[in-house]
Amino acid sequence: MALAIQRTKPAELQSSPNEPVAIEANQLNIYYGKFRAVRDLNLSVPARKITAMIGPSGCGKSTVLRSFNRMNDLVAIAHTEGEVLFQKHNIYAPEVDPVEVRRRIGMVFQKPNPFPKSIYDNIAWGARINGFKGNMDELVERSLRQAALWDDVKEKLHQSALGLSGGQQQRLCIARTIATQPEIILMDEPCSALDPIATLKIEDLMRELASNYTIIIVTHSMQQAARVSDFTAFFMVDEQRAGHLVEYGPTKGLFTNPKDQRTEDYITGRFG
Repeated sequence: MALAIQRTKPAELQSSPNEPVAIEANQLNIYYGKFRAVRDLNLSVPARKITAMIGPSGCGKSTVLRSFNRMNDLVAIAHTEGEVLFQKHNIYAPEVDPVEVRRRIGMVFQKPNPFPKSIYDNIAWGARINGFKGNMDELVERSLRQAALWDDVKEKLHQSALGLSGGQQQRLCIARTIATQPEIILMDEPCSALDPIATLKIEDLMRELASNYTIIIVTHSMQQAARVSDFTAFFMVDEQRAGHLVEYGPTKGLFTNPKDQRTEDYITGRFG
């Protein structure tokens, strides 16, 4: 995606962390038909850190997440205004291939969704369609090891992935994402369908992966955001029901000394 795209002057980034930037939104507005779901988003996400998005239901968290790899393009009535810059290129420029964007910016969904194939083929499938020419056995093992799943499945690689537990299926989906060698991993409430033990395993895995990948997670659990993330973005809806960013910064500071009263009210359970 080495494209010579003219970059417009960005708006001032709200609470931009002093870190190398993995992806950033500049004056991003997202619509479903005439309804503006997200308004005027300026957000700079640091590289190789975990950034959590929190806020009440309907505030646009998942819509923002999907905008970072153009998943919203799959919704017929959705359209986007503004920029999302990845490696200084606007991923919404007409010449940019959204399939290539999704290879470089992978996604793990709320509900584990392994393919009805073997564990091995779940990992190999995405690599094959992306033209991987190396040693597939090594790639499968490496991806499963990175997802902390290898020891669980190394003796049953050619069995159906659907026979795994929910937590194992979610780690398999993470391994499948890793196999396409992305630079950013998006996670949309990846633990909401899991029990507490599986949730802690996924959280531990996220911390390990953050040394090599930028991770952006949407979560309804403030405890999870506080446990795993380095930075947190808090969203709300305005009087027109459009989601907007209220506060963004290092997680510890946002949870212990929020700058906006609305953030404090949400964190302390006064609304939401």
